[in-house]
Amino acid sequence: MRAFPTLFLAAVLAVACNGAAAPTPPVTDPGATAGSATAAPPTSEAQTSPPPSEPPSAPPVDSPPVVKPSPPASAAPGPAAACSGSTENRDFFRAAASVLNWTVYCAVLPAGWFVDSGQYRQASGGWVQISYRGPGGARLELHEGAFCSDSEGCVPPGTDTGDGQFGNKTGTAVALDDGGWAVVVDRGEQISWLAVGTDLDEAAFQKIAAALSPVGD
Repeated sequence: MRAFPTLFLAAVLAVACNGAAAPTPPVTDPGATAGSATAAPPTSEAQTSPPPSEPPSAPPVDSPPVVKPSPPASAAPGPAAACSGSTENRDFFRAAASVLNWTVYCAVLPAGWFVDSGQYRQASGGWVQISYRGPGGARLELHEGAFCSDSEGCVPPGTDTGDGQFGNKTGTAVALDDGGWAVVVDRGEQISWLAVGTDLDEAAFQKIAAALSPVGD
C-alpha cells in the first residue's frame, strides 16, 4: 500500500478538547479551499485571518475570536452536537457538511486531545482532512471525501485484518507497518473515508474510530 502524504495545513489553532476540537467554519469559496485551521498550544494567541488567497484561520477555543467569518449563506446548522470541542469546532463541521454531498464525520475524543490542523474543500467532489494530537504523542487523522485517487485508498503500508468501524460505516481495518492502525471505507472509490491512528493501542483506536459521529444525517 502507498503511504498517505503528510498533511500540510495553512493556519494556526489552539484547541483544548474535553472531547476533541476542530476549527471555525471559514468563508466558503466553491473553487478553492473552503476552510482551514492549524492548532498551536492552548496558551498561544489567536491568529488573524491570512490574505484572501489563503484559507482563513480560526481562533483558539479558549480565546475571544479575532476574526470569526460567518458560515456560507447555504450553510444550515446540522446535528453536530456530538462533536467534541467548542461551538467554533462544531460550526466548522456544520459548514463542511452543509456544502458537501456526502456524510462528514467528526471525532468524539476523550480529554487530553487537541486539534492539530484541519481543512475542507468543495471543488472536485470535496474533501475534509483533520488531524488531532493526544496524550503520550498519540495522533489521529481523518480523511474524508475525494481526497485520494489511488486504488489503494492512500492507506499507509500495512496488513488488512478484517472489518473495522468508521462511525456507523463498516470498512477494512489495517495494522500499519509502523505500528499504527487504520480503517478505510470504500477504498479506491471517488468518495471514501480513512482514519489513521499512531501511538495508540488497537483497542483505543478501534474505540475512537467506532465513535466517529456523522454530521448532517
